[in-house]
Amino acid sequence: MRSTMSIRVFSVFLSLLLFSSSFLQVARCQSDPETEVVEGTGEAGDLGIVGDDVQDFGSESFSPAPGIETVCVFPKNPSKVVAAGEESELLVGMKNDGDSSLNIIAIQASVHLPFDHRYLVQNLSVQAFNNATVPPSAQATFPYIFAVSKFMQPGSFDLVGTIVYEIDQNPYQSTFYNGTIEVTEPGGLLSVESVFLFCLGIALLGLLGFWIRGQIQNLSKKTKRAPKAKVEVGTATTDASTDEWLEGTAYTQSLSNKSKKKK
Repeated sequence: MRSTMSIRVFSVFLSLLLFSSSFLQVARCQSDPETEVVEGTGEAGDLGIVGDDVQDFGSESFSPAPGIETVCVFPKNPSKVVAAGEESELLVGMKNDGDSSLNIIAIQASVHLPFDHRYLVQNLSVQAFNNATVPPSAQATFPYIFAVSKFMQPGSFDLVGTIVYEIDQNPYQSTFYNGTIEVTEPGGLLSVESVFLFCLGIALLGLLGFWIRGQIQNLSKKTKRAPKAKVEVGTATTDASTDEWLEGTAYTQSLSNKSKKKK
């Protein structure tokens, strides 16, 4: 009875812990939905990068131009782990297989929930370019520096990055990255989720030890309560045929002498 009760308590506690873990995951993703856009800072160079007071292309959507290929590389971060509040860099490569030159306007990105892109977590900085062109049958690489909000909870999110460009004064847009990034706490080895999972593991081990201890105690009680087998002790009887074989021997004589002494 006690064993069944321990199993039921263990199952209920495990269900509550798993439910709270999933709830924590959803709450973590939905927290801070209106974070501020972290504006990147850029220095003017050969590409004419502009970091401040640039047009926000987030509300506009254009189709990609034919003959344009894009690729994305995280040069210093191949594991795609991004610390909240700290700058990260990626490189956008473009290959122009068209007949006309293209002018790079801006690079932008946004962070979404991994299970539903309709839930926008954060719009990242828009990095504009001036006098950045890619001639026909040529390719070029453009840097993009971004930072997620320092208030963003650690976890997996989807990063969607697009590059806006013009060909013959017609705007186009190509998605260079649509994948997962891992957001971690800045400068910390332990996150809230890792601490929770550690406590969950300790609790499960404690419950397992409690259950094993109960089983051992029940087994020992059953062993003590087991009745001992009774040993019946009777009197020895002498068979008549055996007396006939022993008649006249020293054994029968000793028996007769003992019986005479008792008389």
